[in-house]
Amino acid sequence: MEYTGNTKMKLLVLMKLLTEYSDEEHPMNSSELCSLLEQAGIHSERKSLYRDIAILSEAGIDIVRTKSPRPGFFIAKREFELPEVRLLMDAVLTAPFITNKKTTELTEKLKSLLSRHQAESISNQIFIEKRVKFDNEEIYYTIDAINRAIANNKQITFQYRHRVIKDHKLGFDSGREFTISPYALIWANDKYYLAGNYAKYDDVSNYRVDRMRHVVVTEQEARPFSEVSPYREYFDSADYLKKSFNMYHGEQEMVELRCTNDILETVADKFGDEVEFCCHDEKGFTVRARVYVSKGLVEWLLQYGDRIVVQQPKHLREEMIHQIEALRGAYGISQKTCAL
Repeated sequence: MEYTGNTKMKLLVLMKLLTEYSDEEHPMNSSELCSLLEQAGIHSERKSLYRDIAILSEAGIDIVRTKSPRPGFFIAKREFELPEVRLLMDAVLTAPFITNKKTTELTEKLKSLLSRHQAESISNQIFIEKRVKFDNEEIYYTIDAINRAIANNKQITFQYRHRVIKDHKLGFDSGREFTISPYALIWANDKYYLAGNYAKYDDVSNYRVDRMRHVVVTEQEARPFSEVSPYREYFDSADYLKKSFNMYHGEQEMVELRCTNDILETVADKFGDEVEFCCHDEKGFTVRARVYVSKGLVEWLLQYGDRIVVQQPKHLREEMIHQIEALRGAYGISQKTCAL
């Protein structure tokens, strides 16, 4: 594509060339820039090039003239720096709900924020093929529809599917129709969830976005979240996530856990700094926190074995004992076997 020779177009093309080809380790000299401008159909001389770079600098573009590692110019400050782009890329790569096709598209868009040299250095470290990815290409339209519904306070309808085994292969069932008042999209445990109210119940439930199909925004007003949650001014998704375990929902209660010192980091990461830590000694510590007591909490506790012991509430402690006994039975372990 050839550009007309007007000054405004020349400045735009020059800025694009500096953004695409230059960085701190790869400055571009005036001859290289003039050559690339010529290839774009824009005649430029060295004197006018310096003037154009000065105009871009005055407009706020951070262009640095350097003598090392070689004489030339480069864009010093970008909208997104290399470490920031790498963080975003890693998030895209590790999110299983983003399909392989969309992962490739998004990583290419992110690389366009860098210089060609920076993008090439990152490309050599990116591997998509062997990652676990879901295949629901609808998910992007789903997210868009949910966002619009939340913004406009409308209900949504969708089909919700679960995995089943058919002819010795993994597949999905035909799905069940839901009408939900949506409140928040939440990224947790490498999955994307919708937190919303199913009208039959007076609580908030979670739905995996990758399992949703054919999402439609209705004209019906959403049920206020203040009727089904403790939140009043806004749905506090951060607080909601912190109190939920494996995205199961339940009644909110105060729990007391006795923990060994070696999992302090794990407990602090989950509960944050706002919970009460007490009875700390060489054997362990006790933590008290208000959370949603659910099947998800029980599953979370079981993975730590004897390193977390439930003290309160009583019904949670009894449920843990019941699950432990069920595990013993599943493995054919009796009291006599344990004694041996």
